[in-house]
Amino acid sequence: MTAVNSAGQPPPGPPAVPDGTGLATGVLARRLGVSPMTLRSWDRRYGIGPTARTAGGHRRWTAADVATVEEMCRLTATGVPPADAARAARTAAAGPPPAAAADRTSPPAAAGRSRAAGALPLGDVRLECRGLARAAVRLDAPALDEQLTAVVERYGVVVAWQEVMVPTLHAVGRRWMSSEDQYVEVEHLLAWHVSTVLRRSARPAVPVASAAAGCVLLACAPGEQHTLPLEALHAALGREGVPVRMLGAAVPVEALDAAIRRLGPAAVVLWAQMSSRAAPDLARHVAAQRWGMKGARRGPAVLLGGPGWSRSQPAGVLRPAGLAQAVETLRTLCGER
Repeated sequence: MTAVNSAGQPPPGPPAVPDGTGLATGVLARRLGVSPMTLRSWDRRYGIGPTARTAGGHRRWTAADVATVEEMCRLTATGVPPADAARAARTAAAGPPPAAAADRTSPPAAAGRSRAAGALPLGDVRLECRGLARAAVRLDAPALDEQLTAVVERYGVVVAWQEVMVPTLHAVGRRWMSSEDQYVEVEHLLAWHVSTVLRRSARPAVPVASAAAGCVLLACAPGEQHTLPLEALHAALGREGVPVRMLGAAVPVEALDAAIRRLGPAAVVLWAQMSSRAAPDLARHVAAQRWGMKGARRGPAVLLGGPGWSRSQPAGVLRPAGLAQAVETLRTLCGER
């Protein structure tokens, strides 16, 4: 039965637009970097959808519709739950509310942590993690760069790494492991942008001398390719003005020895993600390095990082409990030289 209004007439349908006017859902999805299924879900659940049809009955997104869904994307990318983002996007599309109603129509203030369900299994995390996860799943590179940069500037490298970057990376990794190699592209894009922002963030607020002697030398154990935690340490030390040299992934023993002889570092950090890479003999070998004149010879402090060292920590080396402790220890060691 066709519905009728109080005047006995059927309600007006969506406005008709000429063929070629407005955007099809697939076209808009590609423009926004979301899937067509996401747009249809937002339409069904929250009323954020196309409001016009062609003469042939095909739904089309008008300029106003596009502006509303772009605002929806912007809000969800910052971690606002979809239902709240939809209300805010519709409110923005309708124009500014009267002053008396503003408090009722504004989205709730962002809380520090979020347990809301999302595309990735995040759990109890900072709200910024949820925004990062949504941007990563959408493969939204500009949003990832913007959000990661903002997190570092707001909280500093240590908190940004431990409480935002790591939980989001772990969530992507868990989804990857449980979904038969799906989300590989999401993990790669997120890791790339985390690395990019960390490297960009390594510049100290105040320029420091570039002297190599007494610096911190960062290296992955031979065969170890997992560099992001070392990049976070490199960025945190750089922000503190601690001179640091980054050798990166899979450093051969010979190359590490050559760098130690040339630099005379105050400390060497060896990272091993896997226990098969964490060789106690390597740590002892580095700790035994000496340089300088006879009677005044000295060597580096050795710090071990990564879960690979959990069962293979030799005596006489340091094992910081986390990034913050590593930064503080290295800053002290460099200050003593």
